[in-house]
Formats: sequence, C-alpha cells, structure tokens
Amino acid sequence: MARGKTERQVLLQALAPALLAIALPYAFAQDTQQPLVPPISTPAQQQDKQSGTPPAAGNAPQQSQTNPPQTNAPENNPPEKKDEGGNPVQAVGDMTKKVAETGFKKVRDWEEGLITGTYVSKNRPLVPLNRQQREDIYLQQTLASPSAYWKRMFQAGLDQALDSPPQWGGGWEGYGKRFASREGQFITANSLAALGNAKLGYEVRYEQCRCNGLRRVEHALARNFYTYDRTEKEKHPQWALYGGALAAGMLSAAWKPGHDPLKEGLYGVAGQAGWGTLLNLFIELSTDINRKLGAKK
Repeated sequence: MARGKTERQVLLQALAPALLAIALPYAFAQDTQQPLVPPISTPAQQQDKQSGTPPAAGNAPQQSQTNPPQTNAPENNPPEKKDEGGNPVQAVGDMTKKVAETGFKKVRDWEEGLITGTYVSKNRPLVPLNRQQREDIYLQQTLASPSAYWKRMFQAGLDQALDSPPQWGGGWEGYGKRFASREGQFITANSLAALGNAKLGYEVRYEQCRCNGLRRVEHALARNFYTYDRTEKEKHPQWALYGGALAAGMLSAAWKPGHDPLKEGLYGVAGQAGWGTLLNLFIELSTDINRKLGAKK
C-alpha cells in the first residue's frame, strides 16, 4: 500500500506543473498579441526640448534659454542667477511624483521576489554576470526570497496529503520533516547548479522574449532546457541546472526511508522540467498579469 501511495504521489507531482503550464498561456491569450511595451518616457524637460513647447512659467533656466535677457537688464537681477536657481516647488513636486510611481511599481510588480525571483525584462539588455552578481542572485533565489520557502511549503503539503513517506507520520511533526526534506533538496540542487554555471560561465537568469504572440510561450518552454554562455548569444543545454537536480534527488534518498537514489534523482529532473517551465511562463506573462490588475504598462 505504501508503494502505491508513492507512485500516485509521483504521478500527481509530475502532472501538476505540466497542467498549470498548459493552462496559464490561455488565461492571458487576449494580451499576448499586444506589441512590446515602449521604453519609459524621457523627463519633462527633454520632452519640452524635443516637442518645442514652451517651458513652465516657474522654470527659470529654460526661460533664460528661450528668451535671453537683453544687454541692458538691471544689475540686481542677472540672468546667470536665474539659470542657477530653478523652481524649488516644482522640483519637490517632481520628486514626490517619482517616489510615488516607484512605490506603486514595487507593489504592483508582485511577481518579482514573491513568485519568480530575478529575471531580465525584455526592455533591458542581457549582459554577462560577474562573480559578485552571481553570488547575490544565488543568495536571493536560495535563501532571501519568499519563493525559496513557499514553494517548498506547497510541495511538503502535497507530500503530507499523500502520506509520503508514510514512516514520517502526520501532524505538524510529519509536515516539518517533509518541509525540511524538500528545502534541503532544493538548497542542494541550487548550490550545485550555481557552482556548475559559474564554472561554465552560463547565464542563470531567465530573460523575457523580445517577441509577440505564441512565440513568447515557445520561448518560455524552450528556455527551461537551454541557456547562454558568456557571449549571451551562444546556446547550450542546461547541464548544470539538471545535473544539480539529479544529484540533489539522489542525495535526498539518504534521509527518505525506503527510497531508491536513482528514482529520486530522476524525479528531481522531472520536477525541474515541470516547475521550471511553469516559472518561466509566469515570468513571461507577468506584464500581462499586471495589466489585468490595472497597470498601464
């Protein structure tokens, strides 16, 4: 009976991310045909210069450039002091607006940190990482982000519902053992993958597709199985990512009663393929999800 529960658990855990990965693109199918988001607009002063519109009345530096003072201007009001001054009220207003927009963006962009972690948006170039950046990303994705814990809490909940392994029992004690097992396997896999990617010089971040339509879904699915080297152009299989998943699964059999190391390693590879694909789809469609939540960009 215990063996039947183990096989059923493996089947459910393998199918869950695959079904979610299939269903997620259709939930936002209406938004996938929209064009790429344009870059953030330039500051107001640059817009005034490009469009030729007159500057605001309180903008002393632009006033002096548009309407230069005559040579017989009074000595008590030199144009140079006007250029150096500016409108402090307008400056404070612009700063307050910028802070408010930044705060709203942090609240709205729920996916980064809570769900997906670090990724490269389609409006930013993909540049090679240095050693310090790799260490920061590893710590964030492994220990410092909420997603490093709630995903393992969810998986431990599935294990608890399926009573796997049955030797750990139920209740909070059994759940704690299952959560510790999932977390230990995750940290081991991430650590091995980070070391391998650093040695090979492979990219560890997902980058959003600079495309439209179904190509975005294709990119999210394929990107889980390949990455780039230091050129950020040449593609290579995700050797370190899946090698870490295989090794961590095999090591987890050491503390799971009655589990075969090879099977656990293969289950780890299958889990990486399923949950990694689902994560890529969340990242790829994060802009569409934010738009559903009322964001303008």
